[in-house]
Amino acid sequence: MERENSKKRKIIHIDMDAFYASIEQRDNPDYRGKAIAVGGSPEGRGGVVATASYEARRFGIHSAMSSKRAVQLCPELIFVRPRFDAYKEASQKIRAIFQRYTDLIEPLSLDEAYLDVTADKLRIGSAIDIARLIKKSIQDELQLTASAGISVNKFVAKIASDMNKPDGLTFIGPSRIKTFMETLPVEKFFGVGKVTAEKMHKIGLHTGADLKKLSASELIKHFGKAGKFYYKIVRGIDDREVQPHRATKSVGAEDTFPFDLSDVEEMHEALDKIAALVQDRLERQGLRGRTITLKIKYHDFIQVTRSQSFSEAINDLDTIIETARKLLLSATAADNKRIRLLGITVSNFGDGTMQQNREAPNQLSLGI
Repeated sequence: MERENSKKRKIIHIDMDAFYASIEQRDNPDYRGKAIAVGGSPEGRGGVVATASYEARRFGIHSAMSSKRAVQLCPELIFVRPRFDAYKEASQKIRAIFQRYTDLIEPLSLDEAYLDVTADKLRIGSAIDIARLIKKSIQDELQLTASAGISVNKFVAKIASDMNKPDGLTFIGPSRIKTFMETLPVEKFFGVGKVTAEKMHKIGLHTGADLKKLSASELIKHFGKAGKFYYKIVRGIDDREVQPHRATKSVGAEDTFPFDLSDVEEMHEALDKIAALVQDRLERQGLRGRTITLKIKYHDFIQVTRSQSFSEAINDLDTIIETARKLLLSATAADNKRIRLLGITVSNFGDGTMQQNREAPNQLSLGI
């Protein structure tokens, strides 16, 4: 028998629309209505798109794409160097708008957050009305747009915020959750990347309804600990609370390759791209770390990690790239094994944290 959430919370997930690019278009009239990408230029080492404007997205350009590939898709694309001070300033003003309604705010990054408005400060009562007011204030005061998802738990609210972008507002109430979860493609489930989705498809799992046919033990057998989460979430059970003071422990990115890498230059190119993503995430959250960890999975699925710690906290791209390459050499010099996955994580923030009480977004995974 399915169990409903014991607590009916009112959760809003706010996700800014093309946040970096929208700020650049707001502040520079020459960029408005044009395809722009915030990030490293294609001439730079490991240039990666951090955010693309909606005009650029029509060409298939998206975050984490290499800048060289983005230019191939749209030769007229304008590259803009990130201005993190401007993004942080806007983020702080958005946070102040949230605080008018609740103190239960869990930031995921500069441009998205969960809000628990079960008991809102102004006693408005309706989470939908609160979301509308927040969106209007962001538009009126900052000339930016946000999309909002509203539901009784974090998982559904987050999925809902992405359904009608940009400038969307989607409410999925308790009576709709069962149908919503059953029709949701497995790719939309937390932790399901390309490889896991392919594994699910191979055993006939394409939607939440398919997942629901399997017992908890069967899901755990196929997918490990994540199977337990899938079992609960497909039934609309997500008891995770909004956590305002959850500390960041690490920031990382990894990539599983479509073919095994055996050439050192290919490995270096992959590491440069991953390092750029990690550095961007550190910048977004205002974090510096003292430990860099390299993760390697070989073609035979044997996995190793190598770490290096520093006396001072770092977050610059050159140091991350140089350290990752050095760790790669120390791990692979003796065996010449082919590599199927590489990942970089920065941790041990301590006093290197410039912004406190931020939750790291889930580890960004490219191609898995």
